[in-house]
Amino acid sequence: MPFSNKVAIVTGAGQGIGFEIAKKLVSQGASVLLNDIDTNLASAAAGIITEVTNGHCLAMAGDSSDIDFIEQLVNTAITAFGQLDIVIANAGITLFGDFLTYPPESFAKVMQVNLAGSFFLAQAAAKQMKQQSTGGSLLFTSSVTGHQAHKNLAAYSMSKAALEMLAKNLVIELSQYHINVNTIAPGATLTERTLNDPDYADIWSKLTPMGRAATVTDIADTALFLVSDKAKHITGQTVIVDGGWTSVSPSPF
Repeated sequence: MPFSNKVAIVTGAGQGIGFEIAKKLVSQGASVLLNDIDTNLASAAAGIITEVTNGHCLAMAGDSSDIDFIEQLVNTAITAFGQLDIVIANAGITLFGDFLTYPPESFAKVMQVNLAGSFFLAQAAAKQMKQQSTGGSLLFTSSVTGHQAHKNLAAYSMSKAALEMLAKNLVIELSQYHINVNTIAPGATLTERTLNDPDYADIWSKLTPMGRAATVTDIADTALFLVSDKAKHITGQTVIVDGGWTSVSPSPF
């Protein structure tokens, strides 16, 4: 299996895209430390993955934007599995709001979770990978809104565009340690959260050139490629998975 003897951390993996990534990694041989801020979601997700795959998936609930917790997350992966090869910083939040009235507390929260959490998780993981001298792969989760303007998402879009620049900058910092760093930018995707809107799938099917919104499998398959050995010479790049939406960019509003 392509991820045999690999150890991965996936944040924001209690459901949706993160869950599917974690499940696919375990099904292909990886040992995964699955993180979510919701204790029940994390435990249930790890349990389902272990049962379905008969593989190794350990839950660790906590706030992936908290610096102390990030250190615990990396240390737990080492204690449980002996090494760290892959980190997927998938956790993020979306707080909609009109730019002219957007509150400072919402701005601070979006930047802390989406940017600081990803930055310091990558930092902690890279230190471990450097120490191991075996290289590794880091992957950030961006968004098509980091490429195209979207109403009421100024702060969120800004954070996602920043993650893509972070991946580029880390090429300079981490390539010498054989660590590649990339970003995946999902478009409209059918998840538990988006499907709370009964019109979501229909609206985005009409707006997407390929005729449908993405599934979590579409995103997870791309993510697995980017952290696989087949992609070791790809670094500093962003792969957009949106069925062509950013090429034409029709708005749902």
